[in-house]
Amino acid sequence: MALEIIGITVLWSFLFGYIIVASIDYGAGFFNAYSIITGKNHILSKIIQRYLSPVWEVTNVFFVFFFVGIVGFFPKTAYYFGSVFLIPGSIALILLAIRGSYYAFETYGNRGHKGYAIMYGLSGLLIPASLSVALSISEGGFVYIEDGNPILDYWALFTSPLSWSIVVLSIVAVLYISAVFLTWYANKTGDLKATNLMRRYALIWAFPLIITASGIIYELRFHNPEHYERLLDLWWMFGLSFLLWLVTVFFVWKRKKYGTAVWLLFGQFMLAFYGFGISQYPYLLYPILTVHEGFTNQAMATSLVVVFILGFALLIPSLYLLFKLFLVDKSYVQGRKVEKRRSEVNVK
Repeated sequence: MALEIIGITVLWSFLFGYIIVASIDYGAGFFNAYSIITGKNHILSKIIQRYLSPVWEVTNVFFVFFFVGIVGFFPKTAYYFGSVFLIPGSIALILLAIRGSYYAFETYGNRGHKGYAIMYGLSGLLIPASLSVALSISEGGFVYIEDGNPILDYWALFTSPLSWSIVVLSIVAVLYISAVFLTWYANKTGDLKATNLMRRYALIWAFPLIITASGIIYELRFHNPEHYERLLDLWWMFGLSFLLWLVTVFFVWKRKKYGTAVWLLFGQFMLAFYGFGISQYPYLLYPILTVHEGFTNQAMATSLVVVFILGFALLIPSLYLLFKLFLVDKSYVQGRKVEKRRSEVNVK
């Protein structure tokens, strides 16, 4: 049982890392597209491109780790979720391919092309929306067993208020996380106009975030009362998350301590995310599959735990170096490294 808890904790941690890093990336792409549509690209585009350039390639590393880990630790998930999540998962993969392609066209082809930027930004919002369907499915009520095979009830899924609440929250969370982070990043570059614009976006999406999150808890009361009761038992985690949200919004509103606001943002989502995961334990697919029933053998589990911990040990320092050498490097954030690189390319 100890290995099962370690396994699901490691996977949940990789998923949390993906949510944070991908949200910043996806939101940045959307804000870039939105600035082009509204004619404010002269304010935001340089800041966002400066962030996306070194980061976008590593965004899906967390997701790959999670995907490999969930199948390795819990092989039965491949059977259950592989069947019912085939269409939403395929849509997400197609969107990921489209997003990567359009980023390449935008960056290395016709820079500033509106069509590429808009497709890149929109796909960044549709990816979390399509992936969030898996969370809805895990709550139960959408999958039934027929002749031993899991079948997804699409009508129940697409008419469920809980399902749409989770989809809306995934989009709003992407925009809020990205806006707060880019507010700090723009401030780091010394660009006052970009800082003020991203600050306004952060404040705009702050309250819809809390409303949609509360809506999910409300819908769980009717859709999955057992999970709802366990959520109430962890009220203190969600209460602390709400307090961190208040302080984050206060700092952004007062135009101070943007760096602290970002760390509080991470803490807010970590408390809510882990609280939700703990309350859902031990179910992977309610009420059909639990972590105990779907767990792999002990030898495989031990090997996976070691490999994933080593993966964490390599990935975290790599991300630290990425941020240190690029995102928080003074000469990079102020554009000097970018301009030097472009002049070197032009000379060649």
